[in-house]
Amino acid sequence: MKAKNLVKLSFYSRSVNEGFARGALAAFLAQADPTVPELADLKTAVSEAVTNCIVHAYPGGVGLVHMSIALYEGGKVKITIADKGVGIADVKKAMEPMFTTGDPGERAGLGFAVMQSFTDKVKVTSTPGKGTRVVLTKTLAGKK
Repeated sequence: MKAKNLVKLSFYSRSVNEGFARGALAAFLAQADPTVPELADLKTAVSEAVTNCIVHAYPGGVGLVHMSIALYEGGKVKITIADKGVGIADVKKAMEPMFTTGDPGERAGLGFAVMQSFTDKVKVTSTPGKGTRVVLTKTLAGKK
């Protein structure tokens, strides 16, 4: 299925850019007229995905985070967040609630669980040493 509109962005894995990603998402999705709760849900899911890149993908350094947002007929939204960082050795384990590779005193290990609760589907693919790709899908209510 071909997107009816698409945007692609790249930005550094700096914490200040998490807010930029949320704002860019909101600006792009305005054309789809999402409800306030739908927009809040997607902004939260994107925040978690981008934060994972910032915290985990490039330990001790900065790298690029790539985000694309596609709109399809019927109100389907597909958001892809990707990096070329260290990758995830065990995606299934990483998606378990409370699992974190970060400092457990600072990280709750709930990022993927949050993404899943605010979208219809979350698909994660990763290759150690080559990076991670998270695809978030949601169909906007009233647009189905």
